[in-house]
Amino acid sequence: MKQSVLVAGIGNIFLQDDGFGVEVAHRLGAQPLPEVVRVADFGIRGIHLAYELLEQQYDLTVLVDAIARGDKPGTLYLVEPAFENIHAIGEISADAHAMTPQHVFQLLETLGGSPGRVLIVGCEPLETAEGIGLSEPVAGAVEEAIKLILDVVRRETRTTAEADCARKEGS
Repeated sequence: MKQSVLVAGIGNIFLQDDGFGVEVAHRLGAQPLPEVVRVADFGIRGIHLAYELLEQQYDLTVLVDAIARGDKPGTLYLVEPAFENIHAIGEISADAHAMTPQHVFQLLETLGGSPGRVLIVGCEPLETAEGIGLSEPVAGAVEEAIKLILDVVRRETRTTAEADCARKEGS
């Protein structure tokens, strides 16, 4: 069984470095990828992301976004979020600008879906004020993020293929 993977670029291109995920999705989507991988720019359309996850039921979702954690701008992170307190965030807002990934997954759960395994490839932003275009350090991290995502996809799909093969051999 092939593992299906969604790489979802999220963020607001009108808030400078918040457009990191969108830029990565555009560049990654132009590259040849395994047929099990879908790359999409969801931007600020969190509701669309929730419905995509509900309808397709991906095994792995890789969110790509700007994440402020206090490190040097352009620093990349690979995070596996925990969803045990998903209801602690309160009501789900239909406001696109307020749909954080947590809200997306809360909406998905409310609709009866599950995101499967989720990883976040994040980049420390320098500037998220109004404006178009990534800052120099964040723009410089885009290619490294693409390499990281490709590595994660190869590793995750290979691990699943190996496990399937081992199950078949054990039968």
